[in-house]
Amino acid sequence: MDAFNQKDLDRLLGLYDDNAEHYSPKLKVRHPETDGWIKGKKALRDWWRDAFDRLPTLHYNLVRLTPAEDRVFMEYVRQVAGEEDLYVGEMLELRHGLIIKSSVFHR
Repeated sequence: MDAFNQKDLDRLLGLYDDNAEHYSPKLKVRHPETDGWIKGKKALRDWWRDAFDRLPTLHYNLVRLTPAEDRVFMEYVRQVAGEEDLYVGEMLELRHGLIIKSSVFHR
């Protein structure tokens, strides 16, 4: 969460496997051709760099982490100046200490 909020892409990407997959409803809206899915660190870097550039006040406030063996469910509030706060759930799947798949859930 700190790496994301500090917009530290290298530290953030260091949490992910080289072939990690990521799903987001916002990806599906902004890039319909992806059906909401991207794969690999380059795609993750491009997606987050775009978000940080478009939304300089983007910030996540952690609500809860629920770990279970090879998965972690995160709940957080997405905040952007001028927008309504968005409650988000995100499932992270792990292998060998790295995120191999992340799926974001919100309305």
